[in-house]
Amino acid sequence: MARLKRTSQVLEKAARRAASITSIDPNLDVNNGLTLFAYSSLIETMRNKENSYNTALSNLDKIYREMLETEQQLADMTEHILMGIGAKYGKSSVEYGMAGGVPKNQRRKGLRGESPIVSNEPPSMIVGVNSNGKVKA
Repeated sequence: MARLKRTSQVLEKAARRAASITSIDPNLDVNNGLTLFAYSSLIETMRNKENSYNTALSNLDKIYREMLETEQQLADMTEHILMGIGAKYGKSSVEYGMAGGVPKNQRRKGLRGESPIVSNEPPSMIVGVNSNGKVKA
């Protein structure tokens, strides 16, 4: 999913205000460095920064997609290499185990209906509960 690009309401408001001020006086100067030229210049600076930011987000999205594709290729190659080692040396070999595979003769097969997760919690001390919520002994 692409990152949301930024739009500045302050920038839009300032651009509209600058257009209105231009109709009053294109060379407006209200002292203390507050001129229409300085205002328009700051508006352009903000517009350029916003465009740069949004472009950077697009580039980041592209790099992220490329990284995910490369990660998938790496996962596939990792699996293929392990399968190749299993085919060359056998799935019960020391080499297969060294490559990160679980040797065939060391795999534990679960029984049908048996949960693969073993709980380390002690059994509950409550024997039973009757319908009114009292514990049966």
